[in-house]
Amino acid sequence: MNASMSRVASPFLVLLLVSCLTACKPEPPPLEQPPEPKASATELRDAIKRPIDQAKAVEAATQEAAEKQRAEIEAVTN
Repeated sequence: MNASMSRVASPFLVLLLVSCLTACKPEPPPLEQPPEPKASATELRDAIKRPIDQAKAVEAATQEAAEKQRAEIEAVTN
């Protein structure tokens, strides 16, 4: 009776062991999330546009100073 019981119990033990091992799978790592943007599109646009606007303002002041200098040179030479 012992031999027949071990033949019957053996598949059940294997099935129990396999089911326990498959139940102990590690949890998969979380999917990678893209980082949250730190600045909005408006802030980025303004950050790019600000130095351009400053350069245009300096250019206008330089042109104005050059015209004034030309006018002074014209006044002195005539």
